[in-house]
Amino acid sequence: MNTTQITDGEPVSRLIDQRIRDLGGWRGETLARMRALILEADPEMTEELKWRGTPVWSHNGIVCTGEVYTKVVKLTFAKGAGIPDPEHLFNSSLDGNTRRAIDIREGESVDASAFKALIQAAVERNASPRTKGGARTKSATVPQDKNAPILLSGGNPRIAKADGDTPVQAYIAAIPGWKRDIGMRLDALIMRNVPNVRKAVKWNSPFYGVEGQGWFISFHVFTRYVKVTFFQGTSLSPVPPGGISKDARWIDIHEDDLDEAQLTTWIQQAAKLPGWMA
Repeated sequence: MNTTQITDGEPVSRLIDQRIRDLGGWRGETLARMRALILEADPEMTEELKWRGTPVWSHNGIVCTGEVYTKVVKLTFAKGAGIPDPEHLFNSSLDGNTRRAIDIREGESVDASAFKALIQAAVERNASPRTKGGARTKSATVPQDKNAPILLSGGNPRIAKADGDTPVQAYIAAIPGWKRDIGMRLDALIMRNVPNVRKAVKWNSPFYGVEGQGWFISFHVFTRYVKVTFFQGTSLSPVPPGGISKDARWIDIHEDDLDEAQLTTWIQQAAKLPGWMA
């Protein structure tokens, strides 16, 4: 995760932590929960504070803001009108041509997986360049082979949601450069340690799970590394170093930096735990 420094040198992430503590109560808990989901959905998100202390999350442009009012916590998506919302999470600012918002009141909750998908869709829209006429292209990177998967920001392949090994192998085959080898080694390592593993591609990431237990691991390609997420990472020993959410933790694997022994230990532990039911 990126953080923006302000004039006194204090990382913005700490200031947002303090903002949440100062709010307290249901509003602080709600803002903390939604912030964790935002950073899980896109660990390369940049955090800023603008407009009298409003948290702003950006990746190639503003994704959303976290405004707090007396009776509502409002997540405003800067380009929400242009992204899909199949679960109808947007419930405010519905008449505008650009923005859309989610108002959360005391006692209300937002579906975590649907919200993270919304965040990822917003990031992908920011990554899509405009043509000379102003319209957006379908992706940030257009492959030479018209039948090849589209590469999103960071070189992450866009693969349709589907269950089974076939979409996972299509994802891995489309990964560019040295990161493809990381993907192949991760896939082989997981299969070797969990022979009956269940596979799928969701939100442009391979997911691995155990039937009846849910998903225990996934990975996602970024420009300089491959991010491996354990959905019950806080229950592993040692706990993987990345992440601030209640359960999930992750590691970033750079070129020539895959520790198979440590990953094997984590995979074996994670496969025995109740997974994420998505």
